[in-house]
Amino acid sequence: MSKKHHHVRVLIHRAFAAFLTVFLISDVGRVYASRNLQIIAQQKESSQAEVMRAEANRLTQEGVQLFKQGSKESLLAARNKFEAALVLWEKLEDKKWQASTILIIGRIYWDLGENQKALQNFSQALPIFRAVGDRGGEASILNNIGLLYSDLGEKQKALQYYNQALPLSRAVGDKDGEATTLNNIGLLYSDLGEKQKALQYYNQALTLSRAVGDKFKEAGAFHNIGKVYSNLGENQKALKYYNQALTLSRAVGNNSVEAANLNGIGTIYNSLGENQKALEYYNQALTLSRAVGNRSGEATNLNNIGFVYSALGENQKALKYYNQALTLSRAVGNRSGEAATLIGIGAIYNSLGENQ
Repeated sequence: MSKKHHHVRVLIHRAFAAFLTVFLISDVGRVYASRNLQIIAQQKESSQAEVMRAEANRLTQEGVQLFKQGSKESLLAARNKFEAALVLWEKLEDKKWQASTILIIGRIYWDLGENQKALQNFSQALPIFRAVGDRGGEASILNNIGLLYSDLGEKQKALQYYNQALPLSRAVGDKDGEATTLNNIGLLYSDLGEKQKALQYYNQALTLSRAVGDKFKEAGAFHNIGKVYSNLGENQKALKYYNQALTLSRAVGNNSVEAANLNGIGTIYNSLGENQKALEYYNQALTLSRAVGNRSGEATNLNNIGFVYSALGENQKALKYYNQALTLSRAVGNRSGEAATLIGIGAIYNSLGENQ
């Protein structure tokens, strides 16, 4: 117990004893004491609430700092802080902080690759944001749910959530949130093979991210544009955007985006037949993905390393990486990643003549 908290309790106790004496002296005193006892009780309750709120704020701030570090260990520690803070926000009946805390706990589960738990938290926070009329928070939740459904391969469901989020962000003038949703719609269209449509959304997101000075999102937009050009076979254009994204992600310490860019550059070198250079970038990306606990990214890196070894004719090595990737993709519910790895394993058995 802190000294401050201890002093508050003692003062309340002394005041209560003094007014109890007044209460016993006269009827007039009884009325006066009754009013003051009520005031003191309210002050006690207020003081306890202040202490609780201060503790919830402290836990939240510590959680944010740990979350920013981005490693698996720091994310797990951050989750513990936010879960402890959530208990206090619930006791305080502060709905807005409850919803925000549930949102970030969901985000941590997502970063740890636990998509179903992330979805549960996001779905829990959504009605709370709506109840308190926080349209910005509601847009953020809708956007995150959309992205999760996209990762799970449910693209049309994802688009429904994005289309709900976009007008909300615009209505409250949240350009940062709008940029996030535009970026994610671009990602969805890219996955569906509509590359030109994807570029339109990515470029809108890039413009908004620059306007608000969000270098994290700017790096993400550069990466996604680079990926589209890579898919279109425009390797030099792709490298240009990837390198811009790599510089920005390193400048702001965004290891997840840095890993994605290293992986993208590796893919370009792989397509150019420069297998050793590709392996160099893939392995750098793998190290970073593991460091931040991004199991979905780790699975992608493992799959790509497996692909290179397959191209080099080192089938056993390739299978080793593919099987690691398969386990991770299934663990995080990444069905498109799982499909890609199964295709790679199938190709190896085909090359070995094991047709069945």
